[in-house]
Amino acid sequence: MSIFSDKYGQISAILGGQWGDEGKGKLVDIMSEDYDYIVRANGGANAGHTVYVPNTTNPDEPATKYVFHLMPSGILHPGKVCVIGNGCVLHVPTLFEELEMLRKHDINTAGRLIISDRTHLLFEYHLLIDALQEESRGKSKIGTTKRGIGPCYMDKVARRGIRAGELLDFPAFANHFRENVQMLRKAYGQFDYSVEQEIERYREYAKILGPMMKDTSLLLHKAQKERKKILLEGANGLMLDIDHGSYPYVTSSSTAMGGMLCGAGFPPQKVQSVIGILKAYTTRVGGGPFPTELTDRLGDEIRERGGEYGATTNRPRRCGWFDVPVARYSVRLNGFSSINLTKLDVLTGIPTLRIGVRYFHKGQELDSFPGSPAVFAELEVEYIEMEGWKEDISQIDSFRALPETCKRYIQKIENLIECPIEVIGVGKERNKLIRRF
Repeated sequence: MSIFSDKYGQISAILGGQWGDEGKGKLVDIMSEDYDYIVRANGGANAGHTVYVPNTTNPDEPATKYVFHLMPSGILHPGKVCVIGNGCVLHVPTLFEELEMLRKHDINTAGRLIISDRTHLLFEYHLLIDALQEESRGKSKIGTTKRGIGPCYMDKVARRGIRAGELLDFPAFANHFRENVQMLRKAYGQFDYSVEQEIERYREYAKILGPMMKDTSLLLHKAQKERKKILLEGANGLMLDIDHGSYPYVTSSSTAMGGMLCGAGFPPQKVQSVIGILKAYTTRVGGGPFPTELTDRLGDEIRERGGEYGATTNRPRRCGWFDVPVARYSVRLNGFSSINLTKLDVLTGIPTLRIGVRYFHKGQELDSFPGSPAVFAELEVEYIEMEGWKEDISQIDSFRALPETCKRYIQKIENLIECPIEVIGVGKERNKLIRRF
């Protein structure tokens, strides 16, 4: 029975609608059972998609936790082909760590991971440059993960990046690598880095990666023609998009739907459903504007209840109320056909819930998310209040069985963002999900 593909079609996409960490990995994992190809199309090891798999033989045992930074979240399902698209930046040691972790859990990945030969490689020198750049900003730090993402995309845009396919002509790769490090040392000083040792490591990596590399755009085109089902997996969230996010406190790739299509090499008219992931509240990591942030004890309480610590850096996430202007902005830019509202259970027991419904600047209502950092400094948020619920909802599997105040909260958000909420998360495990179809 293909519940999700019957509902959402042959080609579907899942994207984050806030500042990342919305719970994309869980839905991708669940929906992957219905799909043949699962495709990561943007970002790198700065992403952290977490999947909890219940212990089916002993339900009293804790669920097994998997954290994927590069690996598409569908890899846990046998027979599914996972693709790292051309829009990603690939830190090979991190990928190999994830492959080893899967091997230890007896998950066979042989022949199931395909890497675009156009994916840009992220090297250790990118991590060094990332740290140097962040330190140079002083008090204006962005809050980067220091995973080298920005410097790698800088190389890509400057047309000096090294793509995975270059490993197939190793002498040319080695020369290109040496030239890049030499140029970066002129710009950043003689940072400590063993060029030749790194080249030798990649000589071994190339032997493993070579058979995995393909023109993945062509691969997906053929799969679509053969009526295979394809699931596009977004990384980060819209508010971290390099163009449309809370610039400059953003990532270095396009995290919106348009960036996903480009990063997968896939035409827009083939995608039948775009599912947005929104938390029932809002979080973000690092610096930058956060209009509905809670800086009091309740914000700390939500962080602890929700386990709101970065999957990549373990940094504490900033927590706040649900932000309607952000969600509406995301619905509009991404063209969401429906929403998966996640982590609703975290709000259980809070007597009064608030929803940020409108932004004002100097007394004037804003009709969209502002692009100016100066406006953010003077932004005011209008809230509405709603009654919370006390009942444990983590064991509920139907919308009808939810407490009335909980249903009203969901319906209010649905009406305010003008997009149907069709899936609701009530716990971290893959089976803690309510479908409204």
